[in-house]
Amino acid sequence: MVDVTAGIGAAAPRRRLPSLNDIVKALKRGDLALAFGVLTILVVLILPLPSVVLDLFLAISITLSILILMTSLFIQTPLEFSSFPTVLLISTMLRLSLNLASTRLILSRGHEGTDAAGHVIQAFGSFVMGGNFVIGIIVFAILVIVNFVVITKGSGRIAEVAARFHLDSMPGKQMAIDADLSAGLIDEKVAKERRKALEDESGFFGAMDGASKFVRGDAIAGLLVVFINVIGGIIIGVAQQGLGFGEAAQTYTLLTVGDGLVTQIPALIVSTAAGLLVSKAGVSGAADKALMKQFSGYPQALGMSSGVMIVLAMLPGIPMIPFLLLGSGAGALAWWAQGKKSAAKTAEDSAAAKPAADAAAAAAAEEPISTALKIDDLKIELGYALLPLVNGPDGTDRLTEQIKALRRSLAIEMGFVMPAVRILDNVQLEANTYIIKIKEVDAGTGRIWPNQFMVMDPAGNQVAVPGIHTTEPTFGLPATWVDASLKEEASLKGYTVVDAATVLSTHLTELLKNNMSDLLSYGEVQKLLKELPKEQSELVKDIVPSMVTVSGIQRVLQLLLGERISIRDLSTILEGIADALAFSRNPTTMVEHVRARLARQICAQNTSHNGYLPLIALSAKWEQAFAESLIGQGDERSLAMQPSKLSEFMTVVRDAFERAAREGEAPVLVTSASIRPFVRSLVERFRSQTPVLSQAEIHPRARLKTVGSV
Repeated sequence: MVDVTAGIGAAAPRRRLPSLNDIVKALKRGDLALAFGVLTILVVLILPLPSVVLDLFLAISITLSILILMTSLFIQTPLEFSSFPTVLLISTMLRLSLNLASTRLILSRGHEGTDAAGHVIQAFGSFVMGGNFVIGIIVFAILVIVNFVVITKGSGRIAEVAARFHLDSMPGKQMAIDADLSAGLIDEKVAKERRKALEDESGFFGAMDGASKFVRGDAIAGLLVVFINVIGGIIIGVAQQGLGFGEAAQTYTLLTVGDGLVTQIPALIVSTAAGLLVSKAGVSGAADKALMKQFSGYPQALGMSSGVMIVLAMLPGIPMIPFLLLGSGAGALAWWAQGKKSAAKTAEDSAAAKPAADAAAAAAAEEPISTALKIDDLKIELGYALLPLVNGPDGTDRLTEQIKALRRSLAIEMGFVMPAVRILDNVQLEANTYIIKIKEVDAGTGRIWPNQFMVMDPAGNQVAVPGIHTTEPTFGLPATWVDASLKEEASLKGYTVVDAATVLSTHLTELLKNNMSDLLSYGEVQKLLKELPKEQSELVKDIVPSMVTVSGIQRVLQLLLGERISIRDLSTILEGIADALAFSRNPTTMVEHVRARLARQICAQNTSHNGYLPLIALSAKWEQAFAESLIGQGDERSLAMQPSKLSEFMTVVRDAFERAAREGEAPVLVTSASIRPFVRSLVERFRSQTPVLSQAEIHPRARLKTVGSV
């Protein structure tokens, strides 16, 4: 048999009441403590408080306001106290709830004496009023005016303007962060931190703009409460409690003014803290250090102030001791600040001389061999006459700005951020010569004149403008360098006019596009894969490294970039690689499969401004000639065509494209998918910029126009 009684007893254990330790542990949690505090404020608004408890809460209110003021003084930046709007709301609600609780006590027990609303209110009323309630009313009114008209209104205006300016300047600051990121000056982590700080700063000043209305409303509410308490107290005292008018006025006014002072003094302190916080927008460091640093930065001002105070001390009728002490103190501070300033200047001069000595010592010391192994991916060496391009007399840095824009445009166009470009001078070069190096190897050179303009004829003829005749370094066109005074004349004649920085950046652009495959490093590929969305990163986990390595993906991307195919659509490229891995792991074969996936992008990239894709088709004769010249099977195929046939093919292709160019077309060469890689390997030897597409890469919706055949 089963003991049912025992089962019931086991299933329903006796519930334990929470102990004091449990309550203390619960209050130690910050969220519960804050919720309990807010609920307590709401309870005070509803339930009456004994005078002893009211004294405790008034002491808490005064302590909290002083804590807020001290925190505002000692923080380094306003964002360190980003919770200030919330704290301001809670402190305002606390003061208003205490105002209501004290009003209830004053009106219900004011006839019992001046301690009816607690000893704190009685002490404030007696001390400030000095037995005369008219003085108390005047002092209270002045405090309200100072708080409401001066401090609250001024800090609210500062917060409003700061919020508006921060909001207006956000796009420019975000663009500056993006520019630094594109230039390689900061990494993605630092950029995210700066964007987060910018958003927090804008949100903080916006919240401060609204929070300043709390203080303003608090001041108005305090004024109305005092008026209501005085009038209501006198009516209750005279009509209900049987007091004389003078006694009622004395008692209720003392209690009311004491209550107003107890609430308005913390409000004044918190308003001062708010003003300090919003006016600290352009100051870094604690308030005392910032003020001392800025006041002592001008010893002359301190000296003049000292002289004025000493002169005032000598005037008849003026108390000498205060002005003399202050004048002496200001003079001593001026003397100390001047000595500190002289010491700082001496230290600065010695610090400026130190680099020369350090450079000499460094030259004498043997440089570590490891530093000699480091190479720059991209480097521009300038002759001494070209230094104004990066450090102009007016502070401009046109070349650097153009390189930043170039790196951004290439990142958008090609799908990855190019390495940072190092710019340095080379005294061994001719004055107006520059050299562009890729991985420490000369990739291009040219001669430019910083204060002149390059003029070119769009038709490719020599221009009829006096100047220095030369050859444009990027495309080899005839050009002429002319003075700035002839710029307008050349433009009116229909010539193309560019400045020196643009010539160099254009040359750099073409070199980068021709060498992008060499600049795509293993680390950059890893970074691209890590930054993929979560959905695509799962595909990477499926194929890397079980089916293909990161180096294999790198090789596919390099082959695409070698033909100027953007890798920005990395998701589609990875899907194409995953499909191709089912039948081949050869990078060339995978690239052909990926290109078919990118048909829309490739056709759009080569579409003319008229909206159609101009093409030159490879004839059946050459299709057959290439197919018959392939030897080997599968991924091991190679081209073995006779040299005479190769030479003939190059000639007919060159002639066909030159005819199309004369007609204003920039066509692509279309072949069958099986021979496209081999045709491309030949065409890139004499026309590296000519796109070679397979029939599988022609998108079904592309508008086609055949402009010739080979």
